[in-house]
Amino acid sequence: MADHLLAFFTLMDNQDGIIVRDPPKFDLDLYIQNYKGRSRFDRAFLIGRSSVPLCVDALKAAIAEAKRGRDTQRYREAVECLRIAVPSEPEAIFDQAWLEAQEKANKAETHRLLMELKGYKNNLIKESIRMGNEDLGKHLESIGDLSAAADTYSKMRPDVSTPKQLLDVGKHLVRVSIQRREWGMVSAHLSKLGGAHHADEERAFQPYIKVAQGIALLGQEKYKEAALSFLSADSILPASTYSELASQSDVASYGGLLALASMGRIELQHHVLDNAQFRTFLEHAPHIRRAVTQFVSGRYSACIAILESYRPDYLLDIYLQKHIATIYSQIRSKCIVQYLIPFSCVSLETMNKAFGGPNQDIESELADMIQSGALQARINTIDKLVTTKMANPRAQMQESALRAAENYERQALDRLRRMGLAAAELELKSGKKAPGFGDLMVDETLG
Repeated sequence: MADHLLAFFTLMDNQDGIIVRDPPKFDLDLYIQNYKGRSRFDRAFLIGRSSVPLCVDALKAAIAEAKRGRDTQRYREAVECLRIAVPSEPEAIFDQAWLEAQEKANKAETHRLLMELKGYKNNLIKESIRMGNEDLGKHLESIGDLSAAADTYSKMRPDVSTPKQLLDVGKHLVRVSIQRREWGMVSAHLSKLGGAHHADEERAFQPYIKVAQGIALLGQEKYKEAALSFLSADSILPASTYSELASQSDVASYGGLLALASMGRIELQHHVLDNAQFRTFLEHAPHIRRAVTQFVSGRYSACIAILESYRPDYLLDIYLQKHIATIYSQIRSKCIVQYLIPFSCVSLETMNKAFGGPNQDIESELADMIQSGALQARINTIDKLVTTKMANPRAQMQESALRAAENYERQALDRLRRMGLAAAELELKSGKKAPGFGDLMVDETLG
């Protein structure tokens, strides 16, 4: 079994997969139960392909989830992975009878729905056409034909008659675009929902829209915008409204991690810790609140230690996995920069105690940060000291005085020009009042 698992993860590694050898803190069964729809398979399958400790259990869960659905291709992929990893398991044998029966049923259902939709179009009943397209789109999505599903959902738009129906169409298109990892299309579909519905419908869909927008922005590596989207999600409505995308714990983790990576201490205090709306999400991920609190309090090494203990969990998340290295690197760089601000000189030994680790060379890391411009400091390799570059107060004062003089000169010339125009009794047409001339109107096009 060990040889087969080694071969499996060697194959995953060759396919540029991320391998997680440490066990996560969550229970697999409880974790999967937080989601509904096709997301359950996606998460179980990713864990099976990435986690060494949970590989077998996660692939079995993915196979079971696939057999509860209609997507035969997903079933084939999950069984093939389990067959390579643990060929002795009963689930590693293809259930050919189920495959053939399901594919036959899928074709029959597709044909039936197409015939129904054709009949609705002949009768020219808009509501029936809309419902027919929706039923066909859901079926195509369930069997894994996401491209056809997106086209079918798009055909619902001409036949919608209420704000809720318009929101439903947008929700279908957003969901399919997220599954296809088309982040730009997710944002485009969400933008069409703005201003096209009433307040009641908007509030009911608000968490879904905010979570979906956050996921799309995360996929585009717009970390601060994504953080603000997650942080503004309404926590009053039940998690079932967006559980096909994320759980409440996920929203807390996404929002907190991205905020740590992209915001300063004052912003973190305001947007995260003092955010009464987001506090409900943080109750489902208390470690995120502790990490943010430690950062705001200046305990940077404690913040990093908390996050590192949860790194295996985040490496098994379908949206975070590809971004964790970048996010953690940005958080760590911010912690180092903030740590050095009060000091003019710090020993490398102290820096190693605060930020070093068994596999981390703090001196090389500091050198990389200095070279990239992220840190304004010098490393004294002889005395083993890190010296921060102090700003020159005299140069700063002179630069400030020069900017003030240039600004004053520009304003003075502008006022003299306006006085000359007024003295010449030229007609000034703009609706903008000239400063210092009462009701005199200024023509911005002159001079």
